[in-house]
Amino acid sequence: MKLQRKNRRALALGALAVSGALALTACGSDDTGSNASGTSSASANTGSVKCDDAKGQLLADGSSAQKNAIDAWVKQFTAACKTVQINYKGSGSGAGVTAFTQGQVAFAGSDSALKPEEVTASKSVCKGGQGIDLPMVGGPIAIAYKLDGVDSLVLDAPTLAKIFDGKIAKWNDAAIKKLNPGVTLPDLKIQAFHRSDESGTTDNFTKYLIATTPDNWKYSGGKAWQAKGGQSAAGSSGVAAGVKQTNGAIGYMELSYAKDGLGTVAIDTGASAPVKASSDGATKAIADAKVVGTGSDLALKMNYLTKADGAYPITLVTYEIACDKGNKAETLAATKAFLTYIASEEGQGILSGIDYAPVPADIIAKVRTTIAGLS
Repeated sequence: MKLQRKNRRALALGALAVSGALALTACGSDDTGSNASGTSSASANTGSVKCDDAKGQLLADGSSAQKNAIDAWVKQFTAACKTVQINYKGSGSGAGVTAFTQGQVAFAGSDSALKPEEVTASKSVCKGGQGIDLPMVGGPIAIAYKLDGVDSLVLDAPTLAKIFDGKIAKWNDAAIKKLNPGVTLPDLKIQAFHRSDESGTTDNFTKYLIATTPDNWKYSGGKAWQAKGGQSAAGSSGVAAGVKQTNGAIGYMELSYAKDGLGTVAIDTGASAPVKASSDGATKAIADAKVVGTGSDLALKMNYLTKADGAYPITLVTYEIACDKGNKAETLAATKAFLTYIASEEGQGILSGIDYAPVPADIIAKVRTTIAGLS
């Protein structure tokens, strides 16, 4: 009898150990999933959510172009790390950089790399360090339009520059007709929408025009819109709403906003065929970029003159801006955990499905190494 009781006890303990192990496995698999071989993605080190000691509230602000990506990431991250709250405003790149250099946010999003004076300003916030640029999101800047009866439209850089500078005023202009043989274009005024706030989307769009057609775009560029005339709206969402409500309108916005009845322009780059905005096209363009940042800064320089087939030239890279050293102790763990997740294979893998472009593998590998060293 004693032996039987001992055996029953051993069996019960063994069952408890197995159930405990299964429970731990289940906890891990809720957020990480499994790969084709049946092992959890955490054990395969594919970059699933790791909360570590993250807790508290993270305030962040900046690029509205990446807002939809940030929202998707926050949903996944906070489902796993319930001790963290993330509030990303998406007020625009200019507002984000200002908030960062004034110490109001843990990190910022910007569609333009930090300027030298902004790096200098960041040193007062990043004690013993400075703000650095971490390329995290690729985004094709779609040229979206609403033009009743016109389902496809091709434009090139000179024509775009003239439209947004008010030099081409009607949709049936000869320059537009030449690029669109067989398309019936209406005798209708063009309503060009641009950003009213300081915007990295504006900066990147005008960099494209400056690089490709300097004779037709004589402005110096930057986050603030410089051309006269046209309609203005705040944020990518505001530009999208303005174009959507106006027949004959055209505007520039991140691709994820170019939906619900808006057409997107195919760009004649000199490649074998005009290129429409797409995640794949943006990734091809980013792959042709050069890292120009120094030290742990990973700022990129885009090649807007690319003629590679399928490469979409009007592409921006959104940077997450953080201190390399001197991050606030109360937000460091949560900042690192969130940035680690969004740079992971899982985090980057979300992007294509929501009209963004993953950062090419060789660049994002450097980003992960840099994030691991934040202090």
